[in-house]
Amino acid sequence: MKILQNYVNGKWVNASAREKISVNAPSSGEQIIFSPRSKLADINSAVDAASGAFEGEKWKSFKPHERGAILYEMANMIRESSEELANLETLDTGKPLSQARSDVEAAARYFEYYAGAADKVFGETIPVEPGILDYTIREPVGVTAHIIPWNYPLQVASRSCAAAIATGNTVVMKPAEDTPLTAVKLAEMFDRTALPDGVFNLVMGYGAEAGAALSAHPFVNHITFTGSVETGSAVMTAAARNIVPVTLELGGKSPNLVFADCDQDLAAKWVVKSILQNAGQTCSAGSRLLIESSVKDAFLKKVLERMEKVVIGPGEEDPDIGPILNGTQYERIEEFMKMVYDEGGTFLIGGAREVVAGYEGGYYFQPTVIDGLSSHSKLAREEVFGPVLSVFSFDSEEEAIRLANGTEYGLVTGIWTKDIARGHKVAEKVKAGQIFINNYGAGGGIQMPFGGYKKSGFGREKGLEALRNYTQLKNVAVRVY
Repeated sequence: MKILQNYVNGKWVNASAREKISVNAPSSGEQIIFSPRSKLADINSAVDAASGAFEGEKWKSFKPHERGAILYEMANMIRESSEELANLETLDTGKPLSQARSDVEAAARYFEYYAGAADKVFGETIPVEPGILDYTIREPVGVTAHIIPWNYPLQVASRSCAAAIATGNTVVMKPAEDTPLTAVKLAEMFDRTALPDGVFNLVMGYGAEAGAALSAHPFVNHITFTGSVETGSAVMTAAARNIVPVTLELGGKSPNLVFADCDQDLAAKWVVKSILQNAGQTCSAGSRLLIESSVKDAFLKKVLERMEKVVIGPGEEDPDIGPILNGTQYERIEEFMKMVYDEGGTFLIGGAREVVAGYEGGYYFQPTVIDGLSSHSKLAREEVFGPVLSVFSFDSEEEAIRLANGTEYGLVTGIWTKDIARGHKVAEKVKAGQIFINNYGAGGGIQMPFGGYKKSGFGREKGLEALRNYTQLKNVAVRVY
């Protein structure tokens, strides 16, 4: 079976130890390919290549609009290969094909967006005193490390590396060991552009080995990480030893706040969609449902009616919901389900594994709604990362806000009300990095800064705000008379 190769300094190379990792299809559990098990020596080679390219005259001589032209070319290549990429993403992650197609278009849009921004990263002049011209310059930080999660591998890889390259940095990317396929295709596309060797490098391997070595590398100048709080803390600790900045996106326990005056059909549609997308394996999943007590029963009926119609199956058949990534993730969900009765909860629907004929090796889980939990319970506060929705009720705006803020996370919040003044008021008091009023997701949010409060992390990706991650500010003061 084929073994993938790393892409370092413009060449496809084997890992130094010649060890390999099995990559399996979530839909069936079957092995599909091997990826290299890279270690410290491989990370060193990639960082050396990125450092050499950053300091080299060839990359330094690229004008900002020329960097943008390469990113536009990447966007075009992604769209030209959209069906191939979507099929690879579905094979790799198990997500429904239509969702993978949306991810491919989002990836193209990230490259397109940051292509347009490449020559629009401005400094400013600052009035100091007569005779002094004071101005700022935004310069690239240098070698940037990108540790990519398994749930949205193509999207997350595209959004961070496009912003880094747009601002003149070099990149070392490590995809999740479970989902390397679309990252390899990105490397193949970069290889066809005029990007100098060493500007983009791809190294595959386990997080505890290759990811840890990359996080701790003394020649890395910025780290972007998306994943668990535990691993994010380890990345941050390693970076701190080298005084290196990090951008962390660490998940959430995001609520939808449903007020009695909302458009209930619209809200129910998005409540279901926000928890079932990618089988709930989404950092911004709407995993808590907070309903005003007077409409709780009626609204829950609408949610459950939608849940009952959900089709579960392999991503290749484009169902409503695909499989959980692997056995480890499935077991995590199952452990949470064992707590439900002990924590006073009741299953309104789901709560168990779904066996899909012909795909018995895949880990499929039923869409699940749980009521009756205390807001202080573990299930109410911790990220399950599956298609599991916990329901709570409130009687006032103040109680809704208290419940919304009642976890250690603060990534996304949905607010559903026809009273726009109330929507703004609640949005002001909710501690989350991204707030949606009468919608959830806003077309993928390419232009919208994305990141969290509290243990959801810090720093912002997406939009122009992400360019700050990959630039450092220099102030210059010139006496002119």
